[in-house]
Amino acid sequence: MLLFEITQEDVLFLASPLTFDPSVVEIFVALSSGACLLIVPASVKVLPSKLAAVLFSHHRVTILQATPTLLRRFGSQLIKSTVLSASTSLRVLALGGEAFPSLAVLKSWRGVGNKTQIFNIYGITEVSSWATFYKIPEKFLNSTLKCELPVPLGFPLLGTVVEVRDTNGFTIQEGNGQVFLGGKNRVCFLDDEMIVPLGTMRATGDLVTVKDGEMLFLGRKDSQIKRYGKRLNIEFVQQVAEGLQQVESCAVTWYNQEKLILFMVSKNDVVKEYIFKELQEHLPSHAIPDELVLIDSLPFTSHGKIDVSELNKIYLNYINLKSECKLSGKEELWEKLQHLWKSILSLSEHPLKVPDESLFLNSGGDSLKSIRLLSEIEKLVGTSIPGLLEIILSSSILEIYNHVLQTVFPDEDLLFSKNYAMKRKFNDINQEEISGKSLPQKSVLTLSCDNELAAFISVSRGSQILSLNSEFLTKLGLGSSARSSDLISQTNIQNVTSLNPPALTGQSKDPSCVAEVSHEGTSVIEAKKMELHVRWRTDTGKCVDASPLIVISAAAKSSVTVYIGSHSHRMMAVDLYSGKVKWEQILGGRIESSACVSKCGNFIVVGCYNGLVYVLKSNSGEEYWMFTTKDAVKSSATMDPTTGLLYIGSHDQHAYALDIYKKKCVWKLKCGGTVFSSPCLSLIPHHLYVATLGGLLLAINPATGNTVWKHSCGKPLFSSPRCCLQYICIGCVDGNLLCFTHFGEQVWQFSTSEPIFSSPCTSASEQEIFFGSHDCFIYCCNTKGHLQWKFETTSQVYATPFAFCYQDCSNEMLLAAASTDGKLWILESKSGRLQSVYELPGQVFSSPVVWESMLLIGCRNNYVYCLDLLGGHQI
Repeated sequence: MLLFEITQEDVLFLASPLTFDPSVVEIFVALSSGACLLIVPASVKVLPSKLAAVLFSHHRVTILQATPTLLRRFGSQLIKSTVLSASTSLRVLALGGEAFPSLAVLKSWRGVGNKTQIFNIYGITEVSSWATFYKIPEKFLNSTLKCELPVPLGFPLLGTVVEVRDTNGFTIQEGNGQVFLGGKNRVCFLDDEMIVPLGTMRATGDLVTVKDGEMLFLGRKDSQIKRYGKRLNIEFVQQVAEGLQQVESCAVTWYNQEKLILFMVSKNDVVKEYIFKELQEHLPSHAIPDELVLIDSLPFTSHGKIDVSELNKIYLNYINLKSECKLSGKEELWEKLQHLWKSILSLSEHPLKVPDESLFLNSGGDSLKSIRLLSEIEKLVGTSIPGLLEIILSSSILEIYNHVLQTVFPDEDLLFSKNYAMKRKFNDINQEEISGKSLPQKSVLTLSCDNELAAFISVSRGSQILSLNSEFLTKLGLGSSARSSDLISQTNIQNVTSLNPPALTGQSKDPSCVAEVSHEGTSVIEAKKMELHVRWRTDTGKCVDASPLIVISAAAKSSVTVYIGSHSHRMMAVDLYSGKVKWEQILGGRIESSACVSKCGNFIVVGCYNGLVYVLKSNSGEEYWMFTTKDAVKSSATMDPTTGLLYIGSHDQHAYALDIYKKKCVWKLKCGGTVFSSPCLSLIPHHLYVATLGGLLLAINPATGNTVWKHSCGKPLFSSPRCCLQYICIGCVDGNLLCFTHFGEQVWQFSTSEPIFSSPCTSASEQEIFFGSHDCFIYCCNTKGHLQWKFETTSQVYATPFAFCYQDCSNEMLLAAASTDGKLWILESKSGRLQSVYELPGQVFSSPVVWESMLLIGCRNNYVYCLDLLGGHQI
């Protein structure tokens, strides 16, 4: 009463039903002040224009307490012209019971010259309705400046105690927590309670952030959902949508805990694609609704709140109606697919037809948009389409159309593109070729792997070192502890002596001071301990997305070779020290697969877009054998040092075990999804791990090809699995790094805010796991899934990091990583401190590989780079 300065002259509207606790406030405020209490029939309440006339023209209501939903039912035009006009009778508007509207929306509701006092009232039924209040300052309401800040909950009413507690139950003065309400003499009984101790504090279920002594509402605990690996408050989505110019009112629901639905009452005719485009400018990608449903008015409960159960019924009717709208034929399917393509990729205003060969990821799509396209196509045709997500991610729009066409109109003829015809050609290859028959060659090399084994070390992405022949390792200074045919970490090779590299020009100096790394991430700083200088670069003709393979041979110690392929169809062998091209071979398609060396060291194995796996002689590039799969091979092969078998995946959804010496396929396994990433081999236990774009992680017996176990991760797996002694780790499109035992039990998951395409890399001790994310951070976790540090780069991180020991006087453990904007980052692996950053003149999707003091990486400006790591320079 004192708060609103109510007198006998005031008229209060009994907006709440008697079953809703704010009605108690309205009744007793009127009784205690002598004000008039206006009670309106329910038949009038449901008619906004009639209710407005009764309240503000006939009875001149001065005090209105309502939920924001009840106020929105008037509509923005009626609110502005009547409820909050310059001539309105309304002196006080108190909004509560739901999240308070944003200041931008509130200002759009006020007519010019309006003087109504507006309050944010907060409380819960368990503690007698009102607990806090906040009066919106007039200067905020009249300001022309845009304000995105939420309205504070305000100050406790007399006799009320407000606390904010963290997840451990401790009271906090800053940060995020849950509101608890109570009071020394404020006792409320719930349900069958007979005794309540004085000072009892009730949990509200409301989450707030406390900043500078003010509580800012974040949302209800039950409104917090997890979507695409990130927490999201659906009330935030509603507030953003409500702020759009075309939106009269709206509501957001989490339908069946799987779809985010935006219900909207529009001010005029709107195009859904335009609303989605607007939302994409104001919301992060994980907050974009799955569906927009236009309705005439929002349903509300008797308490004046949004009726979620009624909205769910509306949506169910909506999707049932859509499923009844059958497509008339393949022409309409093609038109609507083009429309969806342009809409989701924000190309709606583009007048031209989408080219048949357009690829979704190359046209501005990403993993989240691909999931949305999948959902829209399945809603369009009214049925689920197996394998469609993988087709969207890897094939052209024409191939997507043909895949859908086969499901919806199985009797229709398909449209073919060149690539599609090639894939059909793969399917027509006879069984003898599939089982490993060699294509005709000019010469065939007879080789026995056992008696012609060469000594070498190979270094590939993710700090993976394959070392064969212990005598060679001993000569290099590794000693007898390193076993023949073993996989060892780059960081264990710190004692390897130089194989006659040219002298480095950098001088080692005392390191300069760098900033401490916090869990909030590290920004680029000016103090550096290291510089990167280009030693050489080699033009490959087109983009280089593959990662380098370095092979150090005992037979020619002064010659270390880098093997790498590119989009130009070229596979190249380059001298590590000079950059001189030793040989190049033109293959039958684009190369994104990274090369793998055979057990004998005499062959290089690489996959190709034309569906072939090429086996080339390592010293000349001459074709030795080609194995045919039924679709593109982007996966990189892995070699079993105990048997010499090579394992590789294909977009034809199979994993293959190849015996290149007998030129045959030992086994193939259908994996339940496209195999985009590279298989990973564990020697103990002897398992092969394969991941699919269908979201499956499989453990396979490498000898037989039988599945040992499989786990569905729910979302596509672009990341390659990484094994260590105890666990297997892999990144997922939902933003989680997942960790499993070798028996298939999930141990933990670590969440980032965006998809993970980067493959994990482990430290020498296997106690740290490094990986990148689309959220622009490089992460370091321990084997329990706890964050050790994270470093913020300037772009998404697709590449796999590389842990290595820098061979200066300090023998520092470092980490090399790359972001897609072309920047190379050198960090201290223990702390995440920045040592150096270098920018290449093009995008980078290739992963760095380090040997001695040289870093190798491919770039989308068509070059492969070798950079010297020079220590000790200080700027």
